[in-house]
Amino acid sequence: MIYDGHAYCLPDLAGAGGFEDPADFRRHLQLATAGMGHSLPPWRASNRTPADTRGLADLSKGWGFAALKDAEFRPGTQGRFEWSVDGEDFVKQLLPPGIAAMSYPAENLVADMDYAGIDRALLQRTPYLGVGNDFVAECTRMFPDRIQALAHVEEWLIAENMQASIDKVDRAFCELGLSGLQFLPMFLDLKGNGGDWAGPEFIPFWDAVAQHGVPVFFTLGPRGGTGVDGYIAELRALRLWCERYPEVGVVLTHGFSWRDFRDGESMSLPKALLDAAPLDRPNVYLQLVLSVTLGARWAYPMQQFRDTLKLLVDRFGVETFMWGSDQPFETLHYTYRQCLDQIRGYADILGQDGVDAIIGENMARLMSEAHQ
Repeated sequence: MIYDGHAYCLPDLAGAGGFEDPADFRRHLQLATAGMGHSLPPWRASNRTPADTRGLADLSKGWGFAALKDAEFRPGTQGRFEWSVDGEDFVKQLLPPGIAAMSYPAENLVADMDYAGIDRALLQRTPYLGVGNDFVAECTRMFPDRIQALAHVEEWLIAENMQASIDKVDRAFCELGLSGLQFLPMFLDLKGNGGDWAGPEFIPFWDAVAQHGVPVFFTLGPRGGTGVDGYIAELRALRLWCERYPEVGVVLTHGFSWRDFRDGESMSLPKALLDAAPLDRPNVYLQLVLSVTLGARWAYPMQQFRDTLKLLVDRFGVETFMWGSDQPFETLHYTYRQCLDQIRGYADILGQDGVDAIIGENMARLMSEAHQ
């Protein structure tokens, strides 16, 4: 089986995205457009010359709504978002231009999977692509043999309303039949400090998740804008979390923050990073989502990643890794099929059994165990 562990279906990004107030969804999209590193650089609408996103947010204030500026931010068409500063219009290609209606329904994902030769995909979650679990649950109902999906609970609401958050967890797994939880610690700080996700105050929430026997997909980043040191601190927090919940499957989405460790045509992962990452523990996996995270820098087939991959496989073993595409975002840089073939191209490092494990077997095993 070929199992894409990192794909998306998108509601209408010009709509409410599951939020009660569409303006809240727009704020999430504006923050993402200002800060996402894997989309294309913005340009001036008048002449297509390069621009920047400083008119959208002052990210020196940290990752949160306090950083946003009044810029008449708005969705366009063909995967673009637009804004205006001092009467000048700017454009950023956040999604591939084929996303004409600013949505990507399950039918489109499955058609792309068929074309690329992919058997199954897991829908990931992030607030700027919509909240609420009903949309992705409907995607899985439409294609139960092809699509599984992760639940999401708004991180910034957990500490202030623990019981409501636990109720969302229970409904996601008991009623909607979702297959795991997506958790993004950076979003705790959207409206101020949202608490220590690995600390005592979150134990009731994590206990509720753990009792359902589903994996948790963590998307880590440095909280407070503290760079590599902050990212490594989050990995250490995850290690402590894994010690508290050793029976829970854990996936580090996207892999490491690869761009932070790239130096020209090579990459160097510091010892502190490798020591902090809990990949030596059972039930902990690292996603290889490379076309999005590095594709804007390194062209297919990304030979520059070979030494890093060998280092990781030698240290942790092929059973630790899973492939994901970030479909449809990765088609800003690679085709869907190239994204898969890139892993196959590392067969001399991985061996054919290793390739098979990474492009499907490891993921299929984890997700089937979650439904036993």
